[in-house]
Amino acid sequence: MINLEDTVVAVSTAQGMGAIAVIRLTGKQSIAICDSVFKSIKKGKRLIDQAANTVHFGSLVDDETELDEVLITVFKGPHSFTGEDTAEVACHGAPYIQQKVLELFIKNGAKLAAPGEFTQRAFLNGKMDLSQAEAVADLIASRSEAARRVAMQQMKGGFSQELTHLRERLLNFISLVELELDFSEEDVEFADRQQLVGLVNEIETLLSKLINSFQLGNAIKNGIPVAIVGHTNAGKSTLLNTILQEDRAIVSDIHGTTRDVIEDTINIQGITFRFIDTAGIRKTTDEIETIGIDRTFSKIESATIVILMLDINDPTEKIHEAIADVKAKMNEDQKLIVAINKVDLLSEEEIKERYNKSAYQELSGTDAIVTLSAKQQTGIEALSEELIKTINLKAVDNDEVIVTNARHYEALQRSHESISRVADGLQSGISGDFLAQDIREVLSHLAEITGGEIQTDEVLGNIFKNFCIGK
Repeated sequence: MINLEDTVVAVSTAQGMGAIAVIRLTGKQSIAICDSVFKSIKKGKRLIDQAANTVHFGSLVDDETELDEVLITVFKGPHSFTGEDTAEVACHGAPYIQQKVLELFIKNGAKLAAPGEFTQRAFLNGKMDLSQAEAVADLIASRSEAARRVAMQQMKGGFSQELTHLRERLLNFISLVELELDFSEEDVEFADRQQLVGLVNEIETLLSKLINSFQLGNAIKNGIPVAIVGHTNAGKSTLLNTILQEDRAIVSDIHGTTRDVIEDTINIQGITFRFIDTAGIRKTTDEIETIGIDRTFSKIESATIVILMLDINDPTEKIHEAIADVKAKMNEDQKLIVAINKVDLLSEEEIKERYNKSAYQELSGTDAIVTLSAKQQTGIEALSEELIKTINLKAVDNDEVIVTNARHYEALQRSHESISRVADGLQSGISGDFLAQDIREVLSHLAEITGGEIQTDEVLGNIFKNFCIGK
């Protein structure tokens, strides 16, 4: 449980050895605590007398012992990250020095900050809403340009503004509906039902759009899972090594070399893809290999994209059969890319004639067929282009609101269920009190996202517990 009366301290830079480290204090006594152990290079200078947003050079002193030369930046509330008086101490980055500086501040009245406490204080002090606070953690954890851009857009309040606008319009209507209840005996109607129908339809559409964006947002945030499947010796491991530009998987002419799932990530055009090399599919009596093949089938089900590696020497019937078998294990939201390997053995005319999407009726929608040589490293660009087509980069480039947080996604789903009841109620002509109750549920679920309905320390603690210490 956070006590805003406390002054807290933590190392805000990454753990380990470095040139410098930043130790952050926030709270009512943060500047005074720093001042009590700070010896300025300018005689008689005191931090508590200095203007906000200024930097001061000097030493930290423990009794008569000089610990380190430091730079201290002074921020004064409410114009700081947390909304409180804050001091950031830049010291030398040796872990021993960091520890001694922490101990010095704790000795003089500060308490060690909990994970995410600085951001949680910013939320409690009204510097940001909860969705923006969670975006801070997403920004720190971002592993690609797309993830960074989506997190920045949310941290700046793009998602919050969308929700705030919705809530304001709904609040206006519910106030009119509830006003009608005060004049129920007069049978008056202040809220125009036709306008409310239009608003409800608009909100339903927007909520559906936000809910549907979660699939893209989750993929951008966590990486897009791509399962490489196919028969033994089709070149799956060679393709993985080619994509990653390292010998990650064992390559051999012996059938059944890959017996377990091998995973690694790579960034393509700002998007993180998680490639999964699986055991080759074949009939076998080897117990270990059989387990690997079972895992292959499970990875097909969990992947966003499935690359089916096939050999140029495979008969046409075998190719059709392999595509049909894999498609039977996929759902309509997944994309299949059929990769025909070893095309260096054929001419360009033969490739165009034999391997085009129209020749394979099993392929549909966003499915694609590409030809490549994993060994010669040709055709990889065409494969990369098909991978990128899976992502709506236009939505990212246009800074559209994209939902990346599972908690937000669940709250939006509940909001959509409630607004659907409002729509049904309007159609059936239910009374204003029932209508008001359903609208209030929508408002409540939307407020959960920004933090307006979250009052318990237990819920907030659960949200912030995964933040790094010092943020």
